[in-house]
Amino acid sequence: MKNIAIIPARSGSKGLKDKNIRSFDGKPLLAWSVEAAVSSGCYDTVHVSTDSEEYAKIAREFGADVPFLRSAALSGDTADSWDVMTEVLNRYAALSGEFDTLTILQPTSPLRSGEDIIRAFELYREKNADAVVSVCEADHPPEWYQPLGENGELSAFDRSERTEKRRQEFETRYRINGAVYLISVPYFREDPHHIYRGKAFAYIMDKRSSVDIDDLSDFELAELLHRQRLGKLS
Repeated sequence: MKNIAIIPARSGSKGLKDKNIRSFDGKPLLAWSVEAAVSSGCYDTVHVSTDSEEYAKIAREFGADVPFLRSAALSGDTADSWDVMTEVLNRYAALSGEFDTLTILQPTSPLRSGEDIIRAFELYREKNADAVVSVCEADHPPEWYQPLGENGELSAFDRSERTEKRRQEFETRYRINGAVYLISVPYFREDPHHIYRGKAFAYIMDKRSSVDIDDLSDFELAELLHRQRLGKLS
């Protein structure tokens, strides 16, 4: 089985400047995903999809393969992630042939480890899956969320199930955490925008490993959890 990991790392960021190469415990953020992919031993190719030669150089320094940059058409902040994956697969197909699986590893999930990737592959094989996607338990039941009135009134909360049930009585819910998307390439090519339609299974991760960095507070939280994990905090 021939496998590729794709780490999408567009340059620039509206929420946090140069987020993908910002120093995270001494290394550029994207480096942690590259190293997790390499250390897992699961991939023939670890590719960073970027529109920046600076980012590409950093990615190569940490072990990624970046023989081409992302096209200008897919480098804007509204670019479709699935179209980006298709572009990468097509470019590699022309260079060295088709892959059997692709795994999307977002660089904004630095607490995902090589062991998480290995376990996702184990589940993929065990279930004979079309796709395995990482999730974690949701922080709160969706029934707890209600709209506010025009002037900030809380009247909707008076009618919510929160007033009638304890937390333990709600069904456990999960959210996609963005850390691992492992997908059969033939399955993906059939319908890239609907990866949950077939035999798609959840790889459950703990919440402490599931921080998806969007802004500075997320970044600081993820770095704190990472340093705690390594015993760097007294």
